[in-house]
Amino acid sequence: MPTKPTVPVAPRTVVALDVAAPAATVWAHVREPHLIRRWFGWDDPGLDAEIRQIFVDLPVVGQHEDGTRTLTWPHGHDVLTVHPGGEGPTRVAVTRASHEGLSAYDGVFDPVDEGWITFLHQLRFALEVHPGQDRVSLVSTGMDAGDRHDPLLFRAGLHGVRGTPVGSHVEATRPDGSRVGGTLVLRSEHQVGIHLHGIAESLLVLVEEPAARRPPHGVVNAYLSTYGLDDATLAEARRRWAGWWGAA
Repeated sequence: MPTKPTVPVAPRTVVALDVAAPAATVWAHVREPHLIRRWFGWDDPGLDAEIRQIFVDLPVVGQHEDGTRTLTWPHGHDVLTVHPGGEGPTRVAVTRASHEGLSAYDGVFDPVDEGWITFLHQLRFALEVHPGQDRVSLVSTGMDAGDRHDPLLFRAGLHGVRGTPVGSHVEATRPDGSRVGGTLVLRSEHQVGIHLHGIAESLLVLVEEPAARRPPHGVVNAYLSTYGLDDATLAEARRRWAGWWGAA
């Protein structure tokens, strides 16, 4: 019986961002582990090993005549592209194989897609807002999203954040009564990202996994990237973070 010809799998653009930094700087931040640590993932004992495996050991490096550089991961067909912008910003994009070519996709939520969306926004924030600074991340994951009558984000003071346009000002009243404000910089089907203003500029990303994936209500994962905090300020940030999500 003749073999059925293989149909090429068309790539999808998962996320594409303009970053106000030189292409060489952006490229260094996807190749050098100590720089990748400033934006990728979140603080964890295994983070350094994960960075080395993902960004050093696995990808194939590509260099194109127009100065574009790529990292290609062979198994999932993921490609990270850094496009030089000349006098303008650097374009960074991630493409992946279509979902028809990804057997792990459950039809509801793709954790790799969502990871790339989070991480590239964290990359842009690190380079544009805190260039040259190391990061400390605060994380709360697996929080019950609540039903439609009592959603977690409402309890956390983030009323209406899912319907707010990118670039808009956002204010939240935390359960302890303190207020926090910022600018919405990311809104997608499953995520919102807020550039928080205050003592130190930080980036809050909220990822919502739907109920169809995490019954009965879905879950919320919250990630905060902080930079340049002294020990006392970081301790206070940890206290407020725990109070914010613990009370909510």
